[in-house]
Amino acid sequence: MKFRAIALAGCAALALGVAACGSSDNNSTSSGSSTTSSSAPKGKPIKVGLVTDIGGLNDRSFNHLAYVGLQRAQKELGIKGRVLTSKSAADYVPNLTTLAQQGYDLIIPVGFLMADATTAVAKQVPNEKFSIIDFPAEGLKGRPKNVEGLLFKEQEAGYLAGYLAGLYAKDNNIKTISSVGGQKIPPVDHYIAGYQAGAKAADPGIQTLNGYSQDFVAQDKCKEIALNQIAKGSGVVFQVAGQCGLGALDAAKEKGKQGIGVDADQGYLGNHILTSAQKKVDVAVFNAIKAAQAGQFQGGQDITNQLSNNGVGYGTLNAAGQKYKAQIDKVKQDIISGKIKNIPDTVK
Repeated sequence: MKFRAIALAGCAALALGVAACGSSDNNSTSSGSSTTSSSAPKGKPIKVGLVTDIGGLNDRSFNHLAYVGLQRAQKELGIKGRVLTSKSAADYVPNLTTLAQQGYDLIIPVGFLMADATTAVAKQVPNEKFSIIDFPAEGLKGRPKNVEGLLFKEQEAGYLAGYLAGLYAKDNNIKTISSVGGQKIPPVDHYIAGYQAGAKAADPGIQTLNGYSQDFVAQDKCKEIALNQIAKGSGVVFQVAGQCGLGALDAAKEKGKQGIGVDADQGYLGNHILTSAQKKVDVAVFNAIKAAQAGQFQGGQDITNQLSNNGVGYGTLNAAGQKYKAQIDKVKQDIISGKIKNIPDTVK
């Protein structure tokens, strides 16, 4: 069958074994009923499918936010949604293929790591539309015209979080702050590079530590890195590792240090969360669905979410952070106006 061939071809392209490309039906979850209230606006009844990365819907971060955006679209736009979860990279091609086979009008791969799988499937089904999060359309092999990129200037959110960390550290005689990344990929490094630059702008003498867990799920790996950083003097720990990063924040709590969340507003984790560097994936997903429903899908192009269009930002400030709110808001406006520019997005 055509779609079986797609799955096999995609697996070959990703150097995955054929045996790994079984049905994804067993690891799929429904996003809930597509029934909307009578007061909800009725748009074109399109079908939208979401394929998560391996963190799953319970990562309290990236994948969860994408799901929130899909749920909002179901409620407000009257679309029908479905979610397929990926337990490993071997699930990417089968999950994307399943949605293409079922005729979904828009398919949303959640994350940078799904680029090769998206390319493999999109080339085989040129009439299907894909909106991939965190990977530029122009960076896909062959630049398939049926894929748009949903990008973020994470470095802007990271800069705000870092500036706050620098102010807090300076006032509390803390000489070192740190970050824990998942994998060294652009979306992660954008955050960290911005964080380090913001901290040094607030306190030029601050020292920064950084480490990578090479994992976005296992919390113990991130916790171990954070504990080691704290042992070296870090007073603020920024997690950029999804579900794994929750372990880094737990280390900060355990040792009486400040933590900074990522993607979602993670202030609910406790009063040790100084703030969160937010990437509003939910808003980006909702807007992409709304555009597709209106016939405004931008295949082959990228949509960039940044401070100026409220696509990134910072979350709730805890008691320790509240005193710096006016300063952080001024920095935010300086970034939007262009007074602060050329924020680095590469970790050296």
